[in-house]
Amino acid sequence: MSGLLQATLPVRIIVFAKAPRAGFAKTRLIPALGADGAAALAKRLLLHTLDEAMRADVCDIELCRTPMNDPLWQTLPLPAGLHVTDQAGGDLGERLARAAHRSLEAGQPCILIGTDCPALNAGALRELALNLASHDAVLSPASDGGYVALGLRRFEPSVFTDMAWSTEVVARDTVSRLLQAGMSVHQVPALHDIDEPADLQHLPKHWTQENHHAHP
Repeated sequence: MSGLLQATLPVRIIVFAKAPRAGFAKTRLIPALGADGAAALAKRLLLHTLDEAMRADVCDIELCRTPMNDPLWQTLPLPAGLHVTDQAGGDLGERLARAAHRSLEAGQPCILIGTDCPALNAGALRELALNLASHDAVLSPASDGGYVALGLRRFEPSVFTDMAWSTEVVARDTVSRLLQAGMSVHQVPALHDIDEPADLQHLPKHWTQENHHAHP
């Protein structure tokens, strides 16, 4: 399946990530895990996401990171073959739009993801990529009303502009704007992000039985 997909639709998975530094990443989990524990979980989620994206075997994987010059990046066991870019400035919408536009302008459909959803595994990413072959957009909602993945075959600026980010209407409004733009949209069932202490129950069971510093 992956060979056929690569031949017909070279999708780029763009992973948005913060440096997993204490006090900078996963700060909403600090009350439950402490600053170091939250950063350790952020690191694990990042490496897990990148590993799953590589295993999805759709085409190119891009790590769009911030801050680009943080020396912590040099200490992480990142997969070989990553394309690394800088998120640069602006709000979340501007940063997502810039990355999507760059890929689509080069003729490559893209799937934008974060690192907060351990259930967004290789199989889920392959399913999104396959559905992107027959739809203008694909969306994997998050249970909190946001989304864990957005795939596009053509650029639509309205889904990145004046969006109420980090609220329960993001996925709904994104789909509405895509449809208003005349785009066909495929949605999959919602998955859980790991953002708040209450979300920790949705971590893979074996993660909770191990030291978060361990590689997934």
